[in-house]
Amino acid sequence: MYTATLLTDPQKPTLSRDAVEALRNAWGGGEAQWLATGEAAEIALQSLPDNHWDVWAALQAQGIDLIVQKTENRRKSMLLADMDSTMIQQECIDELADVAGVGDHVKEITAKAMNGELDFDGALTERVALLKGLPQSVIQTVIDTRITFMPGGRELLATMKKNGAYCALVSGGFTAFTGYVADALGFDENRANILMVEDGKLTGKPSLPILGRAAKVEALEQITARLGISETDVMAVGDGANDLGMLTRAGAGVALHAKPSVAAECDIRINHGDLTALLYIQGYAKSEFA
Repeated sequence: MYTATLLTDPQKPTLSRDAVEALRNAWGGGEAQWLATGEAAEIALQSLPDNHWDVWAALQAQGIDLIVQKTENRRKSMLLADMDSTMIQQECIDELADVAGVGDHVKEITAKAMNGELDFDGALTERVALLKGLPQSVIQTVIDTRITFMPGGRELLATMKKNGAYCALVSGGFTAFTGYVADALGFDENRANILMVEDGKLTGKPSLPILGRAAKVEALEQITARLGISETDVMAVGDGANDLGMLTRAGAGVALHAKPSVAAECDIRINHGDLTALLYIQGYAKSEFA
């Protein structure tokens, strides 16, 4: 059995009954179950439709995300999440660079690294070097004035934890930010790189070894082993090339507003919904959100 989930932007709930019924009739699915009026609905299917991606592309043009997955084990017992442009709406290093007056240059490097065009470790080292001499206090300034959470994150964490899930934040960014985000949203643990500081100023060097793609996979392996669960019990979410390792290994790998090269490698692509989409695709109705 498979489940097809249709969802859209909760800020502009435009999912119509006509669209849902058209898909149900075309694919011979069961009766549609509405998870949230105008936002999300799901349909039970006997098999995976051959024209899945053609229909997906047509619905994208209507502002609708379509996810088709096996019904069994949809509800996960662990969340493994990226931070920058996933749990928060910014890239922290870009914000620090903007304060340092090298924002445009660093944003260009970040975009290429996240799309897999540059080696992650080298790109991070180059960008951090441009921050040399910034006062350590700028970190808190960026947190206070520039960091905003991705919509739906609080509901995602609260609902999954209420239902017994373990939540880990694993970032190629920095602990100075993951600590704040983890505390604010309720993550059980967080892992990231360390911005080195000396005499109250950034040294322009990250701690070694750099936490990148391999380290995210290592986190997946280590945490599931510690919890005594399978990788199939994990939902991973991210947007950049350094997330692909964990996204392709986890039972459900979600490309959230991801770079094109990343989305192309993932079966679950959220381009219109927010982080509550990760609850809808697990079968949670909005009435069940914590």
